Amino acid sequence: MTTSTGHHRPEPSTTAAERDMLDGWLDYHRATLLWKCEGLADEQLRRAVLAPSELSLLGLVRHMAEVERYWFREIMLGEELPDLYCTPEDRDGDFHFGDEATWADAERVWRTEVEAARQAAAGRSLDLESRAESHRRGEVFSLRWVYTHMIEEYARHNGHADLLREQLDGATGE
Repeated sequence: MTTSTGHHRPEPSTTAAERDMLDGWLDYHRATLLWKCEGLADEQLRRAVLAPSELSLLGLVRHMAEVERYWFREIMLGEELPDLYCTPEDRDGDFHFGDEATWADAERVWRTEVEAARQAAAGRSLDLESRAESHRRGEVFSLRWVYTHMIEEYARHNGHADLLREQLDGATGE
């Protein structure tokens, strides 16, 4: 599917096998987040327009880079990686930034983490259990669970992105 602004969003198959279905839906939601950011200036992307919320489109992209990194690499593969934006003092650092934060930087980091997540999942069974436990819950997770959670995470935040975009410039879309 090509959006009204020319952005390509891959439609998930309606009949694919489980793995292809999960990959398709995750890629669809990843592309949706980029679409919601398309064509906006850095200042617009940084703006939190739904007070008192600190949510911004730039913050959502930075947040999803953190989430991709955490679930696919830190939890599934057991890699010990520093957070990209968050710190022990500021657990919401992905949403806290100054005027120096740019779309180009956020998109580059997000694309890097998406590609690393794809590589982390490639060729692995959906039944594979994570090498690390969740930092919050102390549980292990199957790769299937991680895919499902990532689809849920993107879907929820894409709903936020819909509202943010509409407030910024009136653009709406599915």
